[in-house]
Amino acid sequence: MSRNERYFNRELSWLNFNQRVLEQAFNANNPLLERVKFLAISASNLDEFFMVRVGGLKIASDSGANRTDIAGLSAGDQLDLIRKRIQQQNQLQYGCLLDELLPALAEHKIRRLDGSQLTERQHQFLESFFQDEVISMLTPVAVQGRTDFPVLRGARMCVCVRLLSSTENQIAPKPATERAEANSPHRFLLIPFAANLPRIIAVPRESGFEFLLLEDLIGLFLEHLLPNQTVLEWTPLRIMRNADFELDEEVGDFLSEMQQLINERALSDCVRLEISENASAEMRKFLQDSLEVTEQETYLARGPLDLSALMGLVNLPQFGALRDPARLPLQAPEFVDGGNIFETIAKSDCLLLHPYQSFDPVVDLLKSAARDPRVLAIKQTLYRTSRDSKIVGALVEAAEAGKHVTVLVELKARFDELRNIQWARRLERAGVDVIYGVSGLKTHAKLCIIMRREPTGIRRYVHFGTGNYNESTALIYSDVSLLTCDTQLALDAVHVFNAITGLSVPQTLEKIRLAPVNLRDSLLELIQIEAMNAKNGLPAEITAKLNSLVDQQVIDALYDASKVGVKIRLNIRGICCLRPGVKGLSDNIRVISIVDRFLEHSRIVLFRHGGDQRLFISSADWMSRSLDRRIELLIPIDDERCKRRLIDALEAYFRDNVSANETKADGTYKRVTTKKKKDFRSQEWLYEESKSLLEDHTHPGTTVFRAHRSTD
Repeated sequence: MSRNERYFNRELSWLNFNQRVLEQAFNANNPLLERVKFLAISASNLDEFFMVRVGGLKIASDSGANRTDIAGLSAGDQLDLIRKRIQQQNQLQYGCLLDELLPALAEHKIRRLDGSQLTERQHQFLESFFQDEVISMLTPVAVQGRTDFPVLRGARMCVCVRLLSSTENQIAPKPATERAEANSPHRFLLIPFAANLPRIIAVPRESGFEFLLLEDLIGLFLEHLLPNQTVLEWTPLRIMRNADFELDEEVGDFLSEMQQLINERALSDCVRLEISENASAEMRKFLQDSLEVTEQETYLARGPLDLSALMGLVNLPQFGALRDPARLPLQAPEFVDGGNIFETIAKSDCLLLHPYQSFDPVVDLLKSAARDPRVLAIKQTLYRTSRDSKIVGALVEAAEAGKHVTVLVELKARFDELRNIQWARRLERAGVDVIYGVSGLKTHAKLCIIMRREPTGIRRYVHFGTGNYNESTALIYSDVSLLTCDTQLALDAVHVFNAITGLSVPQTLEKIRLAPVNLRDSLLELIQIEAMNAKNGLPAEITAKLNSLVDQQVIDALYDASKVGVKIRLNIRGICCLRPGVKGLSDNIRVISIVDRFLEHSRIVLFRHGGDQRLFISSADWMSRSLDRRIELLIPIDDERCKRRLIDALEAYFRDNVSANETKADGTYKRVTTKKKKDFRSQEWLYEESKSLLEDHTHPGTTVFRAHRSTD
C-alpha cells in the first residue's frame, strides 16, 4: 500500500477534529449559547492552527524542502489541501452564525444591531460612549504602503479606511514629488483596536440584550474621528502571523532569548489576512501588497471577523436557560471530611477524575505542604498555569516558610512563555530554586513530590497528572490525577526529577516510564506482547484514550497487532493518522472521537496483558515530539480500587452514542448510534458516577434486616 493509503495526513485529520467541534454549533440538541460557544471555539482553534501549523508549513514550502509527511505529501501539497478545507470550514462557520445562531438568538432577545436598527435613544447613548470612552483610545495611522505600514500583532483587530485624497485637510502634506501615491484619488488610514476596548458593546434596551460590535461602532461614528474627510469605504481586518519559531537554547541568557522570541512573533510573516467580503478590489489589493500576502492567504468573511469573540455572549447572566445546567466539580469522597490530607493519601492511593471531581485536593496538598512543619521539601514541574495561580502561591509560601522548593518552569510552553517567565521571576524572588526547562527538550510531565518527616522516617507524597497545574482549565478539561505515597512510585518520581534538573540519565526506574528514555520502547513492547498473545490464541486487547496519534512507528506496531487478531479500540480526540478498518491492515482497529461539553484531555492506556491488565495514565500523546523530544511520564495504576474505577471510565467512552463519532477507512466519520433507544452520554455518566461515589460516602445506606418467610 502507498503511504497515503496507510496513513491520514495530520493537518487534514486536525481539520476533521475542528469540523466535529463546529458540528456541535449546528447541533440543535445543544442549548443555544452552548452552540455559540462551540462556534467560538472552532474559530479560536483555527487561529492557533494558522499560527503554528500553517506557519511551519509555509516556512518549509518557501525553503524548497523536499521532506514529505507521514502520508507522503509535501509542504506545498498540504498547504493547497488545507487552504481549500479551511475555506469550506469558514463558509460553514458563517452559515451557522448568520443563518442559524443569530436568528435564534434574536428570538430569545439577544440581538446584534447595526446602525440602521438603532433607536434614537440607543444612537445617542452610543455617540456619547464613542466620544467619552472610545475616540481617545483610537489612533488613526496614515499609511501609503508596505514601507510605512505599522507593525500589527497577530490576531489584533483593525479597521482600514479608504478616504478621498485631498491636501486641503492634511497637516503639512508632502510635496507631490515625494509622495508614493501622488496621482492616487484616494488614501488609506489604519485604526488598530486598543486592547482594553470591549469588542461587544451593550446598548440600552427594554428587555433582553442588544449589542453592537466595536468595528460597527467605529464605522458609525467615523465622522467624529476623521472630521471633514470623505470616507469612501471602511473594512475590518485581522492578520495572523507565523508563531512557529526555533529557539536557540545554547545562548548564555536563556531567559532573554525567550523574550526575544516572543518579540519576534510580532514581526513574523503574515500567514492569513481576514477582511470583509464587501471590501473593494482597491482595498484588498492595498492590504495584500502592504502585508505581502497572496490571494490564497486572503480570507473573505461574510460576517464579523474573529468569531472567537462571540464567547463574550456565552455567560450573559440573565440567560442561564440557554446554557447547559451547571455542573460544579464534586468533592472526592476521600477528602470530603476535611481531615489531614497526608493521612488520607497515606491510607490508600486517591484517583481524581476532573472536572467531575474537584481539583481542590491537588491545591490543598500544596497549601498543606507549605504550612506543615514536618514538610521538608517540594519538587514541582509547571507547564501551563492559571492567571492567578494558587499553586504558585503555595510554592511561594512554602519557600518563604523555609522549605526547600525546586520548580522546573517550562518556558517553551507555546503562547504561555511570557506568563511562565513572570511566574519564574516571582518564584525566584521568594527563594525558590527555579530551573528553566531542559535544553533540547520540552518538559511536559505533570509531577509534584513532597518530602515529609514522619515518625517512621521520610515519606514522599506524589501527585501525577495528565493535565496541567491550572485551576482554570481543571474546570473544563477532562483529566486524571493520582495522589499516592506508594514507595516505589515515589522513589521513581524522585529519580526522574533529579535526572531532569541534574541533566543526567535517571537511575533504574521500576514502575515509571520516561520519555525520551524508555517510554517509546515500553509502549512498543506492550503492544508486541498483545500481538504475541493473539498469535498464541490468547485473548488480546488494547484500549487507549489520547489526544493525538501521529507517530509512525507506534501506528505500524498497532497495524501489525491488528493483523494477528488483537482487538484495538482507540478514543482519539484530535489528530489521528492511523487509518482504521482497512482490510488486511487494520480490520481490528476501531477509532472514535468524543467532542462534548468538556475538552477531553486525559491519556489512559489499557493492555489486557494475558488477563493481568496493565493500566496507565500519561502526560504523553503518541506523537514523535512527545516520545522523542519531550520529557513525559507513563504511570501505572496498580491500586485495585483506582484501577477498576478508571477502567469503568475508559469503557464509558466506547458506550457513548450521543457525543461520539467513529472514523471510517476513507477518512470520513459518522455519529455513533445504537439500536438501543436509551441515550448514553459518557461525560454525563462520569459526572453521575462521581456524584454517586460522594453520596454513598456522605449518606451510606441504612442496613435493613429481613426475615426469611415461608412461601406458603
